[in-house]
Amino acid sequence: MAPPLSGRPRLEQGPLLLPLLLLLLLPGPAQPISFQLPGKARKCLREEIHRDTLVTGEYEIGAPPGSSTGPSANLKITDSAGHILYAKEDAVKGKFAFTTEDYDMFEACFESKLPVGTGRMPDQLVILDMKHGVEAKNYEEIAKVEKLKPLEVELRRLEDLSESIVNDFAYMKKREEEMRDTNESTNTRVLYFSIFSMCCLIGLATWQVFYLRRFFKAKKLIE
Repeated sequence: MAPPLSGRPRLEQGPLLLPLLLLLLLPGPAQPISFQLPGKARKCLREEIHRDTLVTGEYEIGAPPGSSTGPSANLKITDSAGHILYAKEDAVKGKFAFTTEDYDMFEACFESKLPVGTGRMPDQLVILDMKHGVEAKNYEEIAKVEKLKPLEVELRRLEDLSESIVNDFAYMKKREEEMRDTNESTNTRVLYFSIFSMCCLIGLATWQVFYLRRFFKAKKLIE
């Protein structure tokens, strides 16, 4: 009878291997963006976002240091066509949420307002925490509504993450096909243009030969 094998027990690969790998791919918590907004200035942040994507955000504008008045700035979020998705005058602190209709470039602009009767306003501190896709979903609220267990919540998060990755690859494949079609179309146009240029040069050279021959014959320089 063979002696039992000693050592560390072997781990068996089970159905949880793929979720564990996807769990490693989960992005860490997004860090808020903060910047200084000078007086009478306008700063914008741009980001490309896929279609049918939930976008949420929180913002806070701090009062200028040493100022007796509060913060004074306007916030406007628009797409590339200029459609206003969110706007707030005299923004101080708040939240916003919207769902994209198409893949587009979105822009969040903060515009400082100088109080009347004052000199140059000190810089204001703007903090923006913008999330989209899996990061924007509130899984704690989903767990309460659907009465999900912690493991089920993580599986739901992994499912959304895998769907997001698949959509990203599908979009990259579509863009690669569009770029390939554009390159092929450009190559075809360049080829036709090159043939047309060669025909023009050959025609021009032939015309010059006949013209010079007639000219020299008229001058009786050649027979």
